[in-house]
Amino acid sequence: MLHESPIIELGGFNIDLSVIIMLIVTCAIVFGLAFAATRNLSVDNPSKLQNFMEWVVEFVQGLISSTMDLKKGKPFLSLGMTLIMFIFVGNMLGLPFGIVTEFDNVQSAQVFGHEIIPVKEALEQAQASHPGEAAHVGISWWKSPTADAGVSIGLALMIFVLVHFLGIFRNTKAYFKHYVQPFPFFLPINLIEQFSKLLTHGMRLFGNIFAGEVLISVLLKMTALGVGGMVASVLGLVVWQGFSIFVGSIQAFVFTILTFVYISQAIDTHEEEH
Repeated sequence: MLHESPIIELGGFNIDLSVIIMLIVTCAIVFGLAFAATRNLSVDNPSKLQNFMEWVVEFVQGLISSTMDLKKGKPFLSLGMTLIMFIFVGNMLGLPFGIVTEFDNVQSAQVFGHEIIPVKEALEQAQASHPGEAAHVGISWWKSPTADAGVSIGLALMIFVLVHFLGIFRNTKAYFKHYVQPFPFFLPINLIEQFSKLLTHGMRLFGNIFAGEVLISVLLKMTALGVGGMVASVLGLVVWQGFSIFVGSIQAFVFTILTFVYISQAIDTHEEEH
């Protein structure tokens, strides 16, 4: 059975409802953790969640101090905490389970009165290729939001805009000067380098999380191969999900520290000499 994304057309745009839902869930979990950890702050008897949040603060401060002066980087502490927690939680959501609904006819392939585009197309193709046979298309509602290229590139784009905004307004002369260093004819190469950072920053996160979820779906399909396939599937899932937790953690760390590296390059490395 095919698994598609619940994409509908709204206002001329194709909207993936599963991504919207998972972004809301991720934001709610991160906000809930932050709220619970800071609700009853205590110096003498801190809760476990407060200890965890204090550890996150210290960890992010360590990332900042490893890339720039901590005094200059202190305003970006909340940014780093938000990024690392949001990306980590988002990376983890697709691991424990999935939610899939089935559609078997074009008329039923609707949600909120809007046609689910991939389901409609898949059912029409299946009915045209095998007339008279029953066709089933599954919709995947639960997945890691960072396994969507639009989300990962969107996060990278926000950092890209922030970095260049800081470079232009906090380090104007040196920021523009570095595009023609060491020689003016390096301008095209330096421009390509900047846009390549945007792509690699987002696609690295997307590629790792998406590949992990694809492998999980492949392992789940092995259960149809009998007892041997089921045993191999269960063992493979246990091992791979454990490894995926490690990969998801590393990707949250890499995305966050690269953010601070790029910010440091914009406000420190090419800072004006006085």
